[in-house]
Amino acid sequence: MDLKHTAHLKGTISVPGDKSISHRAIMFGAISEGTTEITNFLQGADCLSTISCFREMGISIENRAGRVTVHGKGLHGLQKPGKMLDAGNSGTTTRLISGILAGQPFSSELNGDASIQKRPMKRILTPLSAMGANVQSIKNNGCAPLAFSPAPLHGISYPSPVASAQVKSCILLAGLYADGTTSVTEPRLSRNHTELMLSAFGAEITADGTTVSILPQPRLTGLSVTVPGDISSAAYFIAAGLLVKDAEILIQNVGINPTRDGILKIACAMGGRIEKLNERTVSGEPVCDLLVTSSPLHGTTVGGDVIPSLIDEIPIIAVLAAFAEGTTVIQDAAELKVKESDRIFTTTDNLRRMGAAVQPTADGMIIEGNPDALHGTDFESYGDHRIAMSFAVAALAIQDNCTMRNAECVRISYPDFYDELAGLSV
Repeated sequence: MDLKHTAHLKGTISVPGDKSISHRAIMFGAISEGTTEITNFLQGADCLSTISCFREMGISIENRAGRVTVHGKGLHGLQKPGKMLDAGNSGTTTRLISGILAGQPFSSELNGDASIQKRPMKRILTPLSAMGANVQSIKNNGCAPLAFSPAPLHGISYPSPVASAQVKSCILLAGLYADGTTSVTEPRLSRNHTELMLSAFGAEITADGTTVSILPQPRLTGLSVTVPGDISSAAYFIAAGLLVKDAEILIQNVGINPTRDGILKIACAMGGRIEKLNERTVSGEPVCDLLVTSSPLHGTTVGGDVIPSLIDEIPIIAVLAAFAEGTTVIQDAAELKVKESDRIFTTTDNLRRMGAAVQPTADGMIIEGNPDALHGTDFESYGDHRIAMSFAVAALAIQDNCTMRNAECVRISYPDFYDELAGLSV
C-alpha cells in the first residue's frame, strides 16, 4: 500500500467503539439473564470472533451495523459447542472466554490463528488450575489450542506476576463459577473495564488498590451499553494531529478511563497540545472530545505505573519520539514481546527503516529523536494492526512517500482506518 506525505490535516472524526469494552459487553451479556443492547459496537475481526464463539454456545446475537442485541441465558445457560471454538486473532477473546469455559459443565476446545497459537497462555492456565479447573494446552506448549473439561472451581487469592487486564478478567470470570471469593492482586493497576461492567451487570465485585475481589454465583441481568470511542484507535489521530505541520483534529466521543489514558499523559509530557472538551460519563465510562493541534515535541521517559495504561500505544509513542527533539526512553514494557508481534522488534525495525536512531532493550527501547534524518521507506506491518497504523501515521510526516506491506491487517480493530485518515487531508 502506498502512503503519502501530507502538509495539513483538518476535520472532525469519531473513532470506532472501544475494543476491550465491545468484547466484554458480548461476553457479560451472554451470561446474563435477559437482553443486552450494545450501541457503537466495534465491527472489527477480533470482536466478531467473540460473537462467533458465543453463538456456537447457543447464544442468539443480532448484529446490525454497530448495534448488537445479545439474548442472554444466564450464568448457567451456555450450551456445549458443536465444534472447536475459534478466537481468530483475538487474545482478549482467548483469555477472557477461558475463564468462562473453565466453569462450564461441558467439555470444550478453544483455538485461534497462527499468532494466537504462539501467544503465552500459561499466565491463565496457572491460576485456573489453582482454582481446580481441568484445562490443558493440547500441544503441551503453554499455548492454544486449549481443552476444557468439567471440574468444580474454588475461590483463590492470586498474586498475578503481570499487570494484565486479560489475566485478571479471566480469573474473575472463573470466579463467577467458584465456591467462594476470588481475588486477584496485580503489581500495577491494569485497565478496569471488567470491574466496572461486571458490577453494572449485577456482580458483587470490589476493588482495593491493585486487588480486585468477586463473589460467586451472582444473578447477572442484561442492560444497555453504549461503547465509547476506543482511545487506542484515537491514539493514531492524536499522533497525526501533533506531527503534521498544519493540523487541527477534533476526535469525538473518546473513552478516557484513567486506566487507559496514558497516551494523553505522555503526549502532553512531550509537549503535545491536546484539549479535553465536553467531558461526561457514558455507561459508567468517562468520555470526552479531544481537540489536537500541531505541536513541537521533545523526548521523555515512559515507564513505571503508566505502562499498563498505554501498552498498546507504545508503537505510536515511539513514532512520536522519532520526530521529537531529544531522547525518549521506553522501559518496563517487556509485555510488548508477547503481543500480536514482538513489538520491541517490529517497532524498532520500522523506526530504523525510516532512518531513526533507536536501540532496543530487554524491556523497551531508547530513541534519539531527529526529524531531519527521517526518510521514506518500505514499512513492514508484520501482520500487526498497531504496527501498521503507527507507521502509516509516521508516513504522513515524512517528506518522501512510503509503502506498507500487509496493510490490510488493520481490519482487526479499525477496518476504515486508512479511509478516515485520508479524509482528513482532503
